Amino acid sequence: MAEPVTFTPARAEDVPAIVALIADDRLGAIRENAADLTPYLAAFEAIDDDPGELLVVGRRGDRVVATFQLSFIPGLSRGGASRAQIEAVRVHADERGDGVGADLMTWAEAEARRRGCALVQLTSDATREDAHRFYERLGYVPSHVGFKKRLD
Repeated sequence: MAEPVTFTPARAEDVPAIVALIADDRLGAIRENAADLTPYLAAFEAIDDDPGELLVVGRRGDRVVATFQLSFIPGLSRGGASRAQIEAVRVHADERGDGVGADLMTWAEAEARRRGCALVQLTSDATREDAHRFYERLGYVPSHVGFKKRLD
């Protein structure tokens, strides 16, 4: 039986593994530059210093096999409810289909509840149809249309 995956806050030494996970798909391969970790390390420091942000890794033994970022957003809507935003969900290709993603989402939801959030939300690129089916199986509803604008 495989060692269980444990989820913990990321450390600076995890950044290369996190970037590799983010870059290891069709979209990440064109958006990321894993050869230069300087901007990723600066981003890690900003995330790590912000109490409203949590960068998490899933480890199986000493190996980083999953990651996500959880942002805690206070708000006035829904009676002043806070929400958690899940971003950059990645599971290593070798680990997909074995429940790691579901465990990751369960952990994220529990942390959001622990911090008093009334809901959890996420966005997923429109082309990630497998991811959409995964989120829907976990009870997520495609309730909104999202928009983004690049600021070059």
